[in-house]
Amino acid sequence: MKIRLLTITHKIPSWIQEGYEEYAMRLPPYYAFELLEVPAEKQQGDKQRVMQREGEKLLALIKPQHHVIALDVKGSLWSTEQLATYLHEWQQAGRNIDLLVGGPEGLSPDCLKRAEQRWSLSLLTFPHILVRVIVAEQLYRAWSILQQHPYHR
Repeated sequence: MKIRLLTITHKIPSWIQEGYEEYAMRLPPYYAFELLEVPAEKQQGDKQRVMQREGEKLLALIKPQHHVIALDVKGSLWSTEQLATYLHEWQQAGRNIDLLVGGPEGLSPDCLKRAEQRWSLSLLTFPHILVRVIVAEQLYRAWSILQQHPYHR
């Protein structure tokens, strides 16, 4: 099973990169967790146009057979236990997952339309670059639940 995190990005602080790498490396190789970064558009002019161009680039990376999940503030709130259940179901079904993370303006309407699910990490708003760390940690935590590993206590 592949899990790909497709994200709009710009300059990443080292502590964000280190946090992401720490949790990504903890995931077992059979999850094949991969980060694909799309450079953020310059924030000049129409914000809707910027979001649209970034969305087009994200959509171009999606594999047709992959299950697409948009990380969106208006998505469903999942507990870690629910994420673990989804992870198990996706693995059992042989599903590959593409997780979409927008830039500062969010995901384009076309990205949201393409998504089969929408996942909200919180009612709080997080910097989009921090989302990669949160997602990697939550995937590791969900895996630890499935393995009855003591990490999730």
